Amino acid sequence: MQRSFNINIRKNNLEIRMKTIYDCPEHELLRDQIARFIAREVEPHGAAWEDAGMVPRDVLRRMGQAGLLGLMYDEAYGGGEGDALTNLVFAEALSQSTFAGFIITVLVHTDMASPHLHHAGSAEQKAKYLPRVTAGEMITAVGISEPGAGSDVAGIRTSAQREGDEWVLNGTKMFITNGVHADLYFIAAKTGPGRRDMSMFIVEKGTPGFSVGRALKKSGWMSSDTAELILDNCRIPVGNLLGEENRGFYSVMKNFQTERIALGAMAVGHCTRALQLTLDHVKQRQAFGGTLWDQQTIRHRIAMLDAKTRAARQFMYHCAWSVTQGQDIVQEVSMLKALTGELVNEVVQTCQQFHGGMGYIRETAIERLWRDARVLAIGGGATEVMLEEVAKRY
Repeated sequence: MQRSFNINIRKNNLEIRMKTIYDCPEHELLRDQIARFIAREVEPHGAAWEDAGMVPRDVLRRMGQAGLLGLMYDEAYGGGEGDALTNLVFAEALSQSTFAGFIITVLVHTDMASPHLHHAGSAEQKAKYLPRVTAGEMITAVGISEPGAGSDVAGIRTSAQREGDEWVLNGTKMFITNGVHADLYFIAAKTGPGRRDMSMFIVEKGTPGFSVGRALKKSGWMSSDTAELILDNCRIPVGNLLGEENRGFYSVMKNFQTERIALGAMAVGHCTRALQLTLDHVKQRQAFGGTLWDQQTIRHRIAMLDAKTRAARQFMYHCAWSVTQGQDIVQEVSMLKALTGELVNEVVQTCQQFHGGMGYIRETAIERLWRDARVLAIGGGATEVMLEEVAKRY
């Protein structure tokens, strides 16, 4: 049954009403818990993490201890047995932080990498790894993208050959979030002659033949580590096959829906935060005998951006609700990813403009959001790829 619940959050002396027809009291509690965690554990330290290029592991362990790293997993493995709506509330609330490197470090672990284990893992694999994953003791990454294959998943060239009781993996992965500091990797590799004949494998850090080639420097997401991974005759036990042989492509496609809703939530969270910061700024900034808020063009542009953000947010929650109903919504989720990836760049760039010169100063929140927003139209499925996924389903 759909429930309605109003949630009022006061930030920067502004009251922001967050309401969808899918909300419930449990969502309010989760939002409040995450808001407190961000205020206490993230915002005071995020700048130092940006300089270090990583999020400290003890922060992730504290998230695990708080029950925040396995909301959709079985209670037997330390999870919360939540649904797609719960997961969306988590991702959106987390994205109220102004440090997107922290956000993506967490969301890759919870929504993009470990779901492969949750969906396709055997009972033995889940028992071995999931409790440590939900506790934040073992951080995960997923290796799909390659130097010559990003959105074209079927174009990967990493191979896996069966030799007795082992699989031997060879290839290179690129743009892997959590790639440097993860403990557990889920790697896609070709296992047959067809373009879609690939399988997923579990590779632990320290496995001979597996190494981090280099850490990659990025324009944004500074506290998120991103890496090139090398598999050079990497031998893993035959039992490290994740799911069915030659069915990995479909596992990746299935998990893209969870991933893209999470990225949509990240974009909407950034829009909301940028608008909050900008409203606070323009109502105080004195110029031309009044405040910037007194300028009609600024008021109107902010109002329109807020309207677009609220509309995207409602669509996002509808997508998550549709997942809970078991509906096939590849087209809708592709729309959501394309829409929010473009919208967040429009919103944040306009908000930065209204901050004037200070909006271009490194380490201000709006400048950081501006840098971090750009990749949301690229990563997890570029806008053009998403629109093609939409168009071919008409």
